[in-house]
Amino acid sequence: MASTEEKADANVKDGGAGRDSHDLAGLEAGLDALETVQTSRTPLRETLVQKILPPVVAIALVLLVWQALISFKVVDDPAKLPSPGAVWAEVEEAWLQGKLLDYIWTSVSRGLFGFVLALAIGTPLGLLVARVKFVRAAIGPILTGLQSLPSVAWVPPAVIWLGLEPSMMYAVILLGAVPSIANGLVSGVDQVPPLFLRAGRTMGATGLRGTWHIVMPAALPGYLAGLKQGWAFSWRSLMAAEIIASSPELGVGLGQLLENGRTNSSMSTVFLAIFLILIVGIAIDLLIFSPLERRVLRSRGLLVKS
Repeated sequence: MASTEEKADANVKDGGAGRDSHDLAGLEAGLDALETVQTSRTPLRETLVQKILPPVVAIALVLLVWQALISFKVVDDPAKLPSPGAVWAEVEEAWLQGKLLDYIWTSVSRGLFGFVLALAIGTPLGLLVARVKFVRAAIGPILTGLQSLPSVAWVPPAVIWLGLEPSMMYAVILLGAVPSIANGLVSGVDQVPPLFLRAGRTMGATGLRGTWHIVMPAALPGYLAGLKQGWAFSWRSLMAAEIIASSPELGVGLGQLLENGRTNSSMSTVFLAIFLILIVGIAIDLLIFSPLERRVLRSRGLLVKS
């Protein structure tokens, strides 16, 4: 028979093992909870309060200050600062004439088509620069220089080369957007952990298969940032081209509307064009890029609620 002391030691050991097992189970449960991604949807009321109300309040404050400058005659020259009512009258007139949507669609269709072309060129170019050392050494500095070059500088040579044709505007968009998209992808590829690449090669993901299944998903955050910047450069390049180059064959886009307001000394038209340019830029970001960014963050467990 075992002595009383031996039984006590056995009980102590069993109790310690039980506590260790319990602590280990608790630790595993805690890690599982940390790894679990909460994907519950944000209530509509909370979405309205957090995302819709702040910009509405900001716009209301801007309009209030704007109207106050007119009412208190801080700026009493309509040729310098038109009233909100005068700008709204321009909106109504353009709508009744059936021109408002034409202005917007002319520019948006050009901008989106040019951006798609830039995407088709910039993506393989970025992969080539990121993956081939000789190409990076040869082209990388040029892409960086092109990205820093103001897009308006390309308008005069594009007009000389291509004339007053839609192809001229697409050329300006490409020259402005392709470097940003390519550099964004290069930055994203540079941030891919080498362990991912080695694991991919071990599983047979090499060449195009490794690029599609390993490199591109891992580089997606940087690539998406490059896409957003590429769209911004596309839109700015298009506005510069529309302001400088005008022709009946090109139609009237938002940039040309802005230039027409300047030519006619109509500040209400100028303000209308500026507001429409801003609205389109914000709408593209909210409808296209913000959902993509949320989806990428959610897939990586970095977004608790959507």
